[in-house]
Order: sequence, then structure tokens, then C-alpha cells
Amino acid sequence: MTDYVQVSTATPTRDQAVELAKGAVQDRLAAGAQIIGPVSSVFWHLGEFGVGEEWRLLLSTNSERYPALEQFLLDRHPWDNPEVIATPITHGAERCLRWISESVSTPTS
Repeated sequence: MTDYVQVSTATPTRDQAVELAKGAVQDRLAAGAQIIGPVSSVFWHLGEFGVGEEWRLLLSTNSERYPALEQFLLDRHPWDNPEVIATPITHGAERCLRWISESVSTPTS
């Protein structure tokens, strides 16, 4: 069951995370999103050690829609080089996975 992925990124503010989440879900790139935060981060960036506070954004999608979601996040993210990671969903409730597929498919009218 690797047709589904959970995508994570982080933003400096809650409002930025909400805007990314809203756009991704409205564009049917993700079925849903959760925003967690603030969270503490410890990292290397541009050769320097840092500690900061971020808002974690988790999005559910399928592998087919992932490339478009990644591009959406990279194009609209407030950082030049954000962490965007997709983790395979190896197991999930059938109804939940169906919901993801139906939510990210192009609606027929």
C-alpha cells in the first residue's frame, strides 16, 4: 500500500501554514492537512547551527498527486529551501485511503 504518502513541511508562522494547507486542499493536491505547533526545531542551515520555532504542516495525498503537491509547496513556501518530505503510508483504514483517493482526484462535472 505505498500509493499513499504523508507529506511534511514547516513554516515560520501559523498563518503561513494555514494558507499552504488551504491552497493544497482546495487545489485537490491533498485530501486534508493538520497544522501542529509551535514546535521547536534544531537544525543545520546554510552551514550554521540553529534553534527555532516552527509550525509543522502534515498533508495526506497519493503518490500520483505528490509531484504536483511538492511543486505547489516549493512555489508558495516562504523559505527558499524548505524541507518537503513524503513518507509512505504503508497501512491505513480502507475507508480513509479511499477518502484520500477520492479527495485528490479531479472532480467530474
